[in-house]
Amino acid sequence: MDNKEVFLKRNIVAEPLINRWYAWPNLISPATSSIYMENYQLKVMESFVAAPQIHEAAYKNPAMLGGPFINYPSSRVGEIKKLIQKTKAEQSQMYAFANAVKALHKMLETEAKGFSLEPLYEKVPDLIKGYVELIYDVNHRPSFRFLEGLLYRSPYYDRASQGMAFHMINEDFRPFVFSTPRLEDDNLLHLQIPFESEALDTLFRMTKQARPLGYIKELLGINGEDSGLFESFFTEQPPEPSPAAYCGEKVRIRYINHACLLIEAGGISILTDPILSYHLGIDDGRVTFQDLPDQIDYVVISHNHQDHAMFETLLQIRHKVKSVIVPKSSGNYMDISLKMVMEHAGFKNVLELDEMAMVSSDPVTITSVPFLGEHCDLNIRSKAAYVIQALGKTIFVGADSCNLEPRLYGHFQQIFGDFDAVFLGMECDGAPLSWMYGPLLFSNPTNMMNQSRKLNGSNFDQAAGIVASLNPKRVFVYAMGMEPWLVYLTSLSYVDDDLPIVESSRLLEHCKNRDIDAERLSSPKLIVLD
Repeated sequence: MDNKEVFLKRNIVAEPLINRWYAWPNLISPATSSIYMENYQLKVMESFVAAPQIHEAAYKNPAMLGGPFINYPSSRVGEIKKLIQKTKAEQSQMYAFANAVKALHKMLETEAKGFSLEPLYEKVPDLIKGYVELIYDVNHRPSFRFLEGLLYRSPYYDRASQGMAFHMINEDFRPFVFSTPRLEDDNLLHLQIPFESEALDTLFRMTKQARPLGYIKELLGINGEDSGLFESFFTEQPPEPSPAAYCGEKVRIRYINHACLLIEAGGISILTDPILSYHLGIDDGRVTFQDLPDQIDYVVISHNHQDHAMFETLLQIRHKVKSVIVPKSSGNYMDISLKMVMEHAGFKNVLELDEMAMVSSDPVTITSVPFLGEHCDLNIRSKAAYVIQALGKTIFVGADSCNLEPRLYGHFQQIFGDFDAVFLGMECDGAPLSWMYGPLLFSNPTNMMNQSRKLNGSNFDQAAGIVASLNPKRVFVYAMGMEPWLVYLTSLSYVDDDLPIVESSRLLEHCKNRDIDAERLSSPKLIVLD
């Protein structure tokens, strides 16, 4: 039986995990992973143990989706208790690291009064000595930055905490993934394996390339009671062939979902903020992993949010990708290096672009341009929009850009000229500061502060300002999380009177009145730029 040649089924979900929690960049980087473990994961689990009925009730309330509530019944309290104990025992070093960071901040706040920081280095907690630089800002307020590259070579980067959870999916619904650890389940296969392992590439190639079942079992160390479930993930039935490489004379853009675009021109393929669906055996037009070309020349990441730097997809397509483009980070405590994250997740050619830096591969040029907003006014630089020029066409891929400074887009127009297509997110009623960044803050914001600093994209006035400046022929509102199957990732489920729908509808009407072709994207669409 193990000698038979098999393919990986197209509906096998592969979730990357760290300490049994769904992985995203801030859980991968050793600069921030321990902080989230202590200030979010352990607190959520302890809250569940103390009052599981509150979590059960909250998770049944659609308005609470995306909140810090575990999606398990109270009967699993014992398992969560064990996970807490296991985490504290196995990650005691990371727990101590998080507390050392807090102690460092408190020491700086108490003792750094504008005089030389040199005497304070000896007061840095021992655990993080040699891993931080102490700094002042221009107003003599103290802070620090991690020497992040060193942390990846330290005991604080723990590959053993990384793993994958595999299960079969036959429907769109998946529970929200960021608030609930993965416990044991008869239909879930846990595999402790570092993300960088090339064995994962071999496995994911098997959606197209058959291998002996015994070979992949041996490669991944599958045996005993896991064998039956693992074998159910494979089939002897060959898949449909990959689509032929696009060789047309025009720029072709395939909207896949959310902020994911496949842009093809002159034999070059670009995939932005990749998120792919699984094949559920129905022909509803969705684009799945198997619908991508065999090679992606560039994957382009706009920013370090879970729905844009999405490792569930990235790891599954890594074997197809020649180069990854990420924005340059500032190096401060909250602004981790996406380049380092990607490299330590096994990507071989990661290009970090500063503002207005470009990459060219005839006939395509990709330029990283500034991206304001959507980061709660924090000093986070690792965010970028992109201008893609190909075959005489100019495309603005704006992700969640918020038009806080209209003059910025006027500068773009002066440099690049009028645009042929603009892709812009308009999730203008985002979560507050604490939803994403709360675990990294050293003091809690007031409620008014928290609500005023949101993860917002552009509203109507801001989006209309971008359109006026860039003077595009076509406008596409995207990155709204409107696809129903994306709720597990975005926690969004719109109704017609929700502000992002109202504001983006106003933009569509505004464009129509100015003879600009405009559309809000919520299902796959093929776009050819004439």
